[in-house]
Amino acid sequence: MPDNVVILGASPKTERYSYKAQVMLGENGYNVIPVHPAVESINGIKVTADLSDIKDEIHTVTLYVNPAMVESLADKIIALNPQRVIFNPGTESVAASKAFADKGINVLDACTLVLLRTKQF
Repeated sequence: MPDNVVILGASPKTERYSYKAQVMLGENGYNVIPVHPAVESINGIKVTADLSDIKDEIHTVTLYVNPAMVESLADKIIALNPQRVIFNPGTESVAASKAFADKGINVLDACTLVLLRTKQF
């Protein structure tokens, strides 16, 4: 069974890095769970409006939202009990990073696209 990867801040806009990550994750065999409150589907994949609606086991949450939003959603991210959270460039939050690490979640400040391209994902 492929690993489930949540994309927080998913976007249907093809120029966005979250969109590119969704495509590349799918191409690499991951089960993508895009999350955005105002989008219904991206590339035929149903978008989840709220993190609390996710009931699947989550391997990775990759972040594409601003640090203030990451901090406001930290409890919901922790509730998913992911193995790791990736802070993509521009999403970094010391407070959220510490909160995740304190719960035993592996935290990476990295680019999902680079991790995939270099086979480090």
